[in-house]
Amino acid sequence: MKIHGNKPPDSQEINLNTQKISKAQVQEKVTKSGKTTSIDKVEISKEGKRVAELMLAIDQLPTTREEKIKAIKDAIESGNYQVDPLKIAQKLIDEL
Repeated sequence: MKIHGNKPPDSQEINLNTQKISKAQVQEKVTKSGKTTSIDKVEISKEGKRVAELMLAIDQLPTTREEKIKAIKDAIESGNYQVDPLKIAQKLIDEL
């Protein structure tokens, strides 16, 4: 098996044809043939809709906590920011 990336190998052509059909054209075909044909239909469940709503809400949340950043900056500028060396050492050990 040879893999040729995103393009077909030389001397081979791949034709991908799609055709958009409006509802009116589908109805016209159904009435002309006298037969009813099944039409694909997609329904999203309540859970799927809820997941989409939650994902949208998450996307709208700010990525940073501005209040906390401002408080830390103010503490650093005023000289009141305290660093706990034991916590830093523990975090470094945890990362190893």
